Amino acid sequence: MADIIKNDEIPVFLINGFLDAGKTSFIAYTIGEDYFHIDGNTLLIVGEEGETEYDAKLLKREHTTLVTVESREELTKEYLAQLGAMTRAELVLIEYNGMWPDPGLLDMPDSWVMYQQITVMDGSTLGPYLANMRALMGPMLRNSELCIVNRCDGKSNEELQEYKKQLRPMLLKGSMIVMENKYGEIELATLDEDLPYDVSGSSVVLEPEDYGTWFFDAKDYPERYQGKTIEFTAQIRRSRRFESGVFVPGRMSMTCCENDMTFLGYLAYYKGIDAFRDGAWVRIKAQFEVRNRKEYDGEGPFLMVQSMSLTGPISEPAGF
Repeated sequence: MADIIKNDEIPVFLINGFLDAGKTSFIAYTIGEDYFHIDGNTLLIVGEEGETEYDAKLLKREHTTLVTVESREELTKEYLAQLGAMTRAELVLIEYNGMWPDPGLLDMPDSWVMYQQITVMDGSTLGPYLANMRALMGPMLRNSELCIVNRCDGKSNEELQEYKKQLRPMLLKGSMIVMENKYGEIELATLDEDLPYDVSGSSVVLEPEDYGTWFFDAKDYPERYQGKTIEFTAQIRRSRRFESGVFVPGRMSMTCCENDMTFLGYLAYYKGIDAFRDGAWVRIKAQFEVRNRKEYDGEGPFLMVQSMSLTGPISEPAGF
C-alpha cells in the first residue's frame, strides 16, 4: 500500500452498500491483509452498526481508530479534518451507509483523496433490490470501481448473469463486478447464445434495443468481436482533443432512472467524418479492433468505419 500513496495525500477508501450487505466483513478482511498494511495510523469511519462487529485486537494491531457517526450530516469537511488530525491518520476507510445521499457529494478535507469506491451487495437479496430499489442503488454504484456481490450460494448461472447485466450500466465505466459464494469468486462467462444478436458470423447487426448489451459485452469480451464488422445506429460525438478522423459514435443510456443518463460509445475512425456535424444520427458499418489508447488508459475497442450514412434519431435510450 505504501508504495502507491503520495506524500502529500491521505488516501480514502469508501465502501458502501445496504445494511448487512457484508461491508464490515469485507473491511475487516482487507485491513488484515499484508497488501493493505501501512506503518502509520488508519482512521475507520463507520456510518451504521450491523450484525458484525470489528475485532478490537485487529484494529489495535493495525493502528486503526474506529469512529461511529449517526448521520450523514455529521460528515462535514471540518469534522473530517478534526478526526484526521486527532488520529494522525495516514489512511482513511469509510463504511458508508447505503441509505445516505450520493457518496460522490461528500466534501472532504483538501489533503484527502478518494482512491477507490467499492460497493458491496448481498446476492441473496439482490433480485428484489434490483426490481424495487434501483433509484437508491444508482447513487451508490455510480462512482464505484468495484462491485462485490457476495452470498451468491445457490444462485444459478442465469441469475448471476442477469444480475451482472443489470448492475453494469449503473457502474463506473471500466469497473469490475465480482460474484462470490462461500468458496470465493465465481467465474462467469457470457455465452454466445446468451446474447440477443447473432455473433456466429463475420458480421454483427445490432437492433436499437441491443446496443447497450453489445457495448458492455464488447468491453468485457472484446475477443468475441475482434475483426468482425459491427453495424448499428448511433449519434456522433466529436472533440477537438481527438486527432483528425477520430470521433465517438454512441447512445444515451438510462443507468438507473430517467434522471441518470450516460453516453455510451467507443472511439472510432472515419476518413470522411468532417462531412457530418456533431450530434448527427448515423448508420455505421465498422470493423472492430482493439487498440491501446490514452483515452482508455490502456487497450479498448476501436472502430474502423467502413461506411456511414445519415439516418433518423432513436428517441429511446439504449437497452440492456
